[in-house]
Amino acid sequence: MKKIKLGNSSLEASNISLGCMGMGKLSKDEAAKVIHNALELGIDFFDHADIYAGGKSEEVFADALEMSPSIREKLIIQTKAGIRKGFYDFSKEHIVGSVDKSLQRLKTDYIDVFLLHRPDALMEPEEVAEAFSQLQESGKVRHFGVSNHNPAQIELLKKYVRQDLIINQLQFSVMHTGMVDAGIQVNNKHDNAIDRDGGILDYSRLNDMTIQAWSPFRYGLFEGFFIDNDDFPELNAKLQEVGNKYGINKSAVAVAWILRHPAKIQTIVGTMTPERLTNIAKASDVVITREEWYEIYRAAGNVLP
Repeated sequence: MKKIKLGNSSLEASNISLGCMGMGKLSKDEAAKVIHNALELGIDFFDHADIYAGGKSEEVFADALEMSPSIREKLIIQTKAGIRKGFYDFSKEHIVGSVDKSLQRLKTDYIDVFLLHRPDALMEPEEVAEAFSQLQESGKVRHFGVSNHNPAQIELLKKYVRQDLIINQLQFSVMHTGMVDAGIQVNNKHDNAIDRDGGILDYSRLNDMTIQAWSPFRYGLFEGFFIDNDDFPELNAKLQEVGNKYGINKSAVAVAWILRHPAKIQTIVGTMTPERLTNIAKASDVVITREEWYEIYRAAGNVLP
């Protein structure tokens, strides 16, 4: 499993990480199999959030590992906060309280990476700065970042927070390509030329922020999955063709497509099936060609000018 450096920090992690949103539905034994299989594959980064199964995913994760200092040092644990029922909340009280609750559920003294989950329109960056400083000075959080933020929102935060923002978690897949579309369609009237995210991909590279790609197998927001979906025959045929060349399955090719980008994107895979994760993990060591990357991009219905 290849490693990447996270932002401008000293942290190095597997370029494929395990997203734990679905872990709250598993038994302790089932979760243990998933986690230990991931570790055996070389996956050492685990992504959580306070809202995943209402916090149960964090609890099941810790119970399955029988969390101890010797186990904890092998893991890089990330969690997120800011989404509440029907609204978003970046208040100092909520951020600090959410981290404290996550620490209790995860049975650990510290979080490696903490992210603000989705932008809060009522954010007061001074409050966020106070929360980050309190969490860092207490040793409860070591690194910070954001999720689903655009460059202007990040710059506003950076004006106030003293900590480096090392990660931005964003939806990205071969069927959700907005981060690259606008760059390809510069100076065109094509709909894909519309910049919907403020040039977040180039901004991240310029500012040494690692992008984490969530939902690497979905189309739309949560409409469904494109792998083996009859609505996307051309894409699946191309994924199969490329997969045959490298000896990997279609899901692994979809991840290899993300990893091929020079931004060194970390891909979050949320499967709770060990066999499926084992097959997907093979993408870590596969480098598809430039031509194959564009062939897959076009097979997904994208056009080149």
